[in-house]
Amino acid sequence: MAQINPRVGDIPGNTQLVLATARKVLAQQAVSLVVFPELVLTAYPPEDLLLRQSLDVRIEKALQELCAAKLPTALVVGYPERIDGKLYNRLAVIRDGLIIGCYSKQCLPNYQVFDEKRYFEAGTQPLVLNFNGLPIAFTICEDLWFPEPMQQAAAAGAALVININGSPYSRSKYEERLKCMRQRIAETFLPLIYVNQVGGQDELVFDGASMALAADGSVKVHAAQFSADVPIVAVSFARNQQEIIKAEVHAGVQAPLLQNEAELYAALKLGLHDYINKNGFKGVVLGLSGGIDSALTLALAVDAIGKDRVKAVMMPFDYTAAISQEDAAAEAQLLHVDYSVIPIAPMYHAFMQGLHSEFAGTQADLAEQNLQARCRGVLLMGISNKHGLMVLTTGNKSEMAVGYSTLYGDMAGGFDVLKDVPKMLVYALAEYRNSLGVVIPQRVIERAPSAELAPGQVDEDNLPPYPELDRILELYIDKDQSMAVICQQGFEPAVVEKVIRMVDRNEYKRRQAPVGVRISERGFGRDRRYPITSGWQPGE
Repeated sequence: MAQINPRVGDIPGNTQLVLATARKVLAQQAVSLVVFPELVLTAYPPEDLLLRQSLDVRIEKALQELCAAKLPTALVVGYPERIDGKLYNRLAVIRDGLIIGCYSKQCLPNYQVFDEKRYFEAGTQPLVLNFNGLPIAFTICEDLWFPEPMQQAAAAGAALVININGSPYSRSKYEERLKCMRQRIAETFLPLIYVNQVGGQDELVFDGASMALAADGSVKVHAAQFSADVPIVAVSFARNQQEIIKAEVHAGVQAPLLQNEAELYAALKLGLHDYINKNGFKGVVLGLSGGIDSALTLALAVDAIGKDRVKAVMMPFDYTAAISQEDAAAEAQLLHVDYSVIPIAPMYHAFMQGLHSEFAGTQADLAEQNLQARCRGVLLMGISNKHGLMVLTTGNKSEMAVGYSTLYGDMAGGFDVLKDVPKMLVYALAEYRNSLGVVIPQRVIERAPSAELAPGQVDEDNLPPYPELDRILELYIDKDQSMAVICQQGFEPAVVEKVIRMVDRNEYKRRQAPVGVRISERGFGRDRRYPITSGWQPGE
C-alpha cells in the first residue's frame, strides 16, 4: 500500500516518486503489486489543470516511463485519461512493461470539496485481473461509498477488491470511512484493500490511514496517519468445495491511531508544512500578540517546519497590555524563534496626521481601531517581501465566521492554519500542545481574549461568550440549520439573529481571506459557496 505524498501538477516528479517508492519496496521484499493512490500522476485534486490541452501528452509520457521501467512487480496507478474526447478518472495496472488493464471511476462525487462531474465522465465496467491465481477487482475512491461497484466486482468473480483514494481529512471522516468499508464487505463478503493519498494541498489535507480489511470487516493492516507509509499486505487464497476462491488478508503492521486533539493537531501541522514547502517558501513570519491564537499558530509553525524558519514579531500600541508583551516574549523564548518588537505608534500617528482632514469632526470608532491592525499588516508584509517569508495569519473560525477581523490588517497574509478551528477548539489544542511540553504560558489560555484595539477591550464586548457562539456557528454553518431550529436549542432569538446576520454580511471578508487547513465538513472555502450580494434574511 504505497501511501505517498505527491504534488499536484508535477506529473514528472510524481512519476519519479512512484518509481522510487516501488524500487525501495522491491529492495526490501518481493511483492506482487505496489498500489498507489487515486490520480497519483497528477495528485488530487488537479482541478482545472485537467482542462489543459497538454495534459494528455504529459500523462502519456508518464505512463510510457512507468512501462519502460519494467519493474519486477505490478504497479497500480491513478491518472486522468481522455477517450474519444471525454475525460475519465482512471486506474491502470502495469505489469511486465505493459498496461494489462484499465478501470474508469464509476461514482463521481460532486458535493462538499468535490467537483468531479465538472471534469469527468463516469465509467460503467468492472476490472478483474488474475494475479497468481487470485482474481482481484479494482475500484476508485467514491466507488466504495455505493454498493453497485463492489457488487459488480463480486459478480465478475473477484475474490479481493483494491480501492485507490484521494480522500481528504475532516473530523470524524475516519470513522465514516471505516463504517462504509465494513458495509461494502458485509454486502459482498470480499476482503478490501484501501490505499489513500497523504499530504497537504491548499486547504485540503489528506490523512493517509490506508488499511486492509478481512472478509469479516476486521482491520488487519493499518498505515500511519498524516505521513507517507508503505506497509506490506499479505494475502493468501484457496478454493472451497464449490470451486469459489476465498482470499484471506493476514495480520500485519498496525500503526497507532491518533485520537481527538492529537489527530487534529497532526492534520493542521501537515497542512501547514506542505503549503509552505510545496510552494517554496523559505519560512514564515507572524504577528505575536500575546493571545492564544497567535501562540498556537507559532507552536504549529515551529512543529511543522522548525524554529529556524519561523520569525515572530510583537507590534505593541498604546492599548497593548504589559502582560501581552511579556507573554509574547515568553512564547518566542520557549520556542527559540527569531523575535522582534516593533512599536506601531509612530506609523499610526503618521497615518492619523495624513487623515486629519478626512477624520475632522468625527468620533473615534472602528476606523481608528482598524488602522492599528493595518499598520501591523503593512509591517508583516514588508518583512515578508524583504526576507521571502510567508505571512501566517492567526484568525480562528469563530472570528472568520462573524467578521471579527480586519481586511488588510490581521487578515493580510498567505495562510491561516486556524481558519477552520473554532475558538473553543483553539483552547483544547493549546492545552494538548502544552501536554507535550509547555510552550504557551498558562495565563494566555486563561485570559479573556481581546483584540486590544481599544482601552479595556475584550471580545465578549461585541460577541456572545465563545462556548455559546461556537455552538450557534456550528448549527448555522456546519449543519445548515435555520434560525428557528437553532433557537429551539435554548438560545436567545436576539442573539441567534445577531450572529446569523454577522455571518451573512461578512461573506465579502471571507472571500478575501487567505486559504487555511480544512478540518471540518464545512470549512470556509470550496465547501461553502454563498453569494456576497444577497437579500437573504435570517427569517424562520
